[in-house]
Amino acid sequence: MKFGGTSLGDAASVKHVADLIHKHVQREYKVVVVSSASSGVTDELLTMCEESLKDETRIADGVNALFERHINMAKASIENGEHLDSVLIILNSLKRELEKLLHGIYYVKEVTPRIRDYAASFGELMSTPILWGCLNSIGVKAEWLTGWDAGIVTDSNYGEARPFIELSKLQLRSKLQPMIDKGVVPVVTGYIAKSQDGSITTLGRGGSDYTATLIAAALKADEVWLWTDVDGLMTADPKLEPSAKTIEELSFEEAVEMAILGVKKMHPRALEPAMVDNIPVRIRNTFNPDNQGTLITSKPMEGKDVVKAVTVARDVGLINVQGFGMVGTPGTAARIFQVLGKASINIMMIAQTVSESNISIVIPSKMLMKAVSLLETALLGTDLVRSISYESDVAVVAAIGSGMKGKPGTAARIFKAVAGEGVNVRMIAQGSSELNISFVVKDVDCEKAVRAIHREFNLGR
Repeated sequence: MKFGGTSLGDAASVKHVADLIHKHVQREYKVVVVSSASSGVTDELLTMCEESLKDETRIADGVNALFERHINMAKASIENGEHLDSVLIILNSLKRELEKLLHGIYYVKEVTPRIRDYAASFGELMSTPILWGCLNSIGVKAEWLTGWDAGIVTDSNYGEARPFIELSKLQLRSKLQPMIDKGVVPVVTGYIAKSQDGSITTLGRGGSDYTATLIAAALKADEVWLWTDVDGLMTADPKLEPSAKTIEELSFEEAVEMAILGVKKMHPRALEPAMVDNIPVRIRNTFNPDNQGTLITSKPMEGKDVVKAVTVARDVGLINVQGFGMVGTPGTAARIFQVLGKASINIMMIAQTVSESNISIVIPSKMLMKAVSLLETALLGTDLVRSISYESDVAVVAAIGSGMKGKPGTAARIFKAVAGEGVNVRMIAQGSSELNISFVVKDVDCEKAVRAIHREFNLGR
């Protein structure tokens, strides 16, 4: 069971989560718990790092406010005095450690990726002991562990560290299985681990999902339950399409596409350990636990749905590279990838005309101007490229569903529906897997496009 930040946002939520775990333990489930930081805390910690570069005087106030919230949460959720004292000792030690870190940032005037990961780790290091204390206070035998104490080892790619899967699985099994066999519930920090040299690393946003599926694979679990604040994956964002429904079942491949293309409730890489070991993943609502949520499996029930969901990726930018010199010249796309890859700029989507005179790419909007500048420096003034233009006010809309495979006319239905709403499509991409059809529209038009596709395929039924 993994619990997200909104499930651990206040004392009442922590007590609710502890009761939920307790009920499953009483039913003789063997449970491992993975805890995220409380909602918003990771962002708060990273902001504190940046502010500490400029102003040392506000460090104490910021740290005091953050820990006061967590201390109050602990006091309100842990009824047993002995367990509360243990948690307060941990929190006060973490408080001193964070203060030292932030003062160090002020003096060295630098926040490296390594330091950012170290700072970000405090979110889970605060929330997990509170949940552990709450569980023990209601009679659940539990022990809390950091991700590295549990056995997760990663590379040193700070901010998006990748676990060494087989080594981590071996160590997780060795550490956690004996605890489970003794009837103890391990409560593990999500999102954070350590590299082989002992530095704290993070697995990327939503990395607690990754922690949970990796542990599940190591222990050969029956299922992974990702508890969040919604009933499961939806056919569309309900803020854009009010008739959106919860998807009962879908494949790992479909779920990965949804995660990559705009669904923020899931880490795209998180499903890989479960997929490899064929462990079903269920996304459930902490605050509506009777709802079975969305089940993700290798072989979902066969249905008639051609399209299962419509997603949107906003905060993206579109770059167009044009030039007749690219026609018949091998390696142009590779050069674009090389220029952007060296700057760690991820290309989300690419399309090229058959004439080879135009290449369009989509990247995260925060990297747009840097990417344009790098490409202009590398390509303009050569015989290859005549112009490089960009658009910042765009969004990627994607129709997703394994039912599109080998189904003639699906793309025609999608674009006819979108055109019927007067929406102009700026770029189109579809892989040979036929799992999704993605296209770029103006950001102001994405809601109309989503609703048109949702209606065309009757996803709100």
